[in-house]
This record gives sequence, structure tokens and C-alpha cells, in this order.
Amino acid sequence: MKSKNLLLWGCRIIAALIMLQTLYFKFTASPESVYIFSKAGMEPEGRIATGIAELIASILILIPKTSLIGASFTLIIMLGAIATHIMLLGIEVMNDGGQLFIYALIVALASLFIILRSTGKRKKVNV
Repeated sequence: MKSKNLLLWGCRIIAALIMLQTLYFKFTASPESVYIFSKAGMEPEGRIATGIAELIASILILIPKTSLIGASFTLIIMLGAIATHIMLLGIEVMNDGGQLFIYALIVALASLFIILRSTGKRKKVNV
């Protein structure tokens, strides 16, 4: 396997694992998740909808034929999370040391790499 393919799969797996790991907190209404979505005025509907969106994006990102769609969906979700941190929550949430913000950045960068790599592989067709 080429090193570029390893990096691509690494980005897919990292993005999916981080999103899947956070589902537990969203779906069990952990105090951190409830706090975040309450501050955003989206509790509980936004928390559950975001969890479902992240679950779908995680599955799509791991399937090679749908990874571009999954990565695009993921990037939109993460840009929303990053914007919410910057404009509403702050970098640090409930003394987490900025961990959730850093996770959002990592997932956003991984999904951006997947998008760029996927669109860069497409060959131009002369019509």
C-alpha cells in the first residue's frame, strides 16, 4: 500500500473514530453535551440530530466509494462545531483544556485532506 493511501486511510479512521467516540456522550446526554447544546439553544434536538449526522458521516467516510460525501458532510459538521466554539462556547468547555475544540480541528483537517485527495484523483474527461 502506498504511503498516500496509508495517510488517506489514517485520516478516514481518525475522523470516524473521533466522531463515533463522541456519540456515546451525545446519546447518553452527558453533562458536557447537554451544556454545549443548551448554550447553543439546541438541546436536546440539536444534540441528537448532530449525533445522528456524525454517525452517518462516520459510516460514509469509511466506505471508499462514499468517502468524499462523508468527508464533505463531516467538514460541514466540524465547521459548525468550530464556529460554535469560537463564537459562543470558547475554546475550553467545562475545564476540558480545549480537547473538544482540538478534536473538531483534527476531524476537520482530516476530512479536508480526504476531500482534496479524492477530488485530486479525478481525471479530466475531454468532451
